[in-house]
Amino acid sequence: MDRNPEGAQSRIVIAGGGIAGMTLALAVKQALGAAFDVMLVDPVVAARPRIDNRAYAVAAAARNMLDALGVWKQVEPSAAPMMEMQITDSRTSDVVRPVFLTFEGEAEPGQPFAHMVENGALVAALLQAAKAAGVTLRAEGVRSGDCVDGGPMQVALTGGETVQAALLVAADGARSKLREKAGIGWVGWSYPQSGIVATIGHERPHGGLAVEHFLPSGPFAMLPLPDGGRLGHRSSIVWTERSENVEALLSLDEADLLAEIERRFGLQLGEIALESRVSAHPLSFGMARSFVGERLALLGDAAHVIHPIAGQGLNLGLKDVAALAETIVDAARLGLDPGAADVLEAYEKARRFDTVAMGVVTDGLNRLFSNDSTPLRLMRDLGLGVVERLPGLKRMFIREAAGLSAEAPRLLRGEML
Repeated sequence: MDRNPEGAQSRIVIAGGGIAGMTLALAVKQALGAAFDVMLVDPVVAARPRIDNRAYAVAAAARNMLDALGVWKQVEPSAAPMMEMQITDSRTSDVVRPVFLTFEGEAEPGQPFAHMVENGALVAALLQAAKAAGVTLRAEGVRSGDCVDGGPMQVALTGGETVQAALLVAADGARSKLREKAGIGWVGWSYPQSGIVATIGHERPHGGLAVEHFLPSGPFAMLPLPDGGRLGHRSSIVWTERSENVEALLSLDEADLLAEIERRFGLQLGEIALESRVSAHPLSFGMARSFVGERLALLGDAAHVIHPIAGQGLNLGLKDVAALAETIVDAARLGLDPGAADVLEAYEKARRFDTVAMGVVTDGLNRLFSNDSTPLRLMRDLGLGVVERLPGLKRMFIREAAGLSAEAPRLLRGEML
């Protein structure tokens, strides 16, 4: 049992050492210091960094938060600014892919609307910062969390110990066992699509340009990465493909797979090569019926999973982090219980509408664009053309994608807690 049960009100336990969980641990610990125990529980904290070919579009607001936490200076050398995005709508066989919509410029002066960041670099920087800040790292899992008669959360660890905490944060992914044990419902469905991801080398520079080709099977995104590799320049691809085709595609030899990628990637960047292994991930939509339970808060994928069509999955999780960290820190500084029902309700209220809205938008965009219907193609291309001709509307979309608003939590505005 916990050797210091009276300290439960000044302790939170975060189950899950992914990007969202580590960022929350760092934000709360930096703000509240030695008087508050932040425990991050995940076997990954003791593991060697895994080779991971994923890369994320970190929006301007999320970058503000990482900067305020002192992490961005470690990440920036391995990040590529996204200065422009082009959107096309065509078939794979089309020789010419007209650009219907272009987003370019800065979210704010001197600030690109997003940076592409490779998963390994971001995770390593967060873990190093968490250790330096004094986050308690436990290389094990959380077996369960239970409250008795409104008392503190009894968190049972897989190593056999039980610790008491004011709050347990479930950051344990889309298949969250803690969400399930708490009896929180999940509404969702699987898409008949998978996301194929890889790092591609190419001989010509991308110039900070991101391209999203809307193809009948789903979007094919080319996202700029820092220079390097065999051909001197690199991009990340997120290739949405019908799930029924994925096994056959991944079984191709490298030359044939590159030919399939080139059909979608195009020739504008010259010769291409694989710089990483190619992996596929089934795509789905899901939303927890509540983001909170008794002394429990859901974070990131444990609360919501959306289609990657707009590249907002990680940013949605980091918005959760900013809102929950602010809620916890403000309550603790006022001497309030950070796991109390009214405190958690404030977090739910801060995140519910934005998350549902983003889920609806991404689901609708995928259904609208992932087909080969001529009437729908004409309708959506007309809509893209209208947006292209309205600079004010484009500017609004850029700021929304960047996550910048006056009502955003302090961390997303670059302010320390």
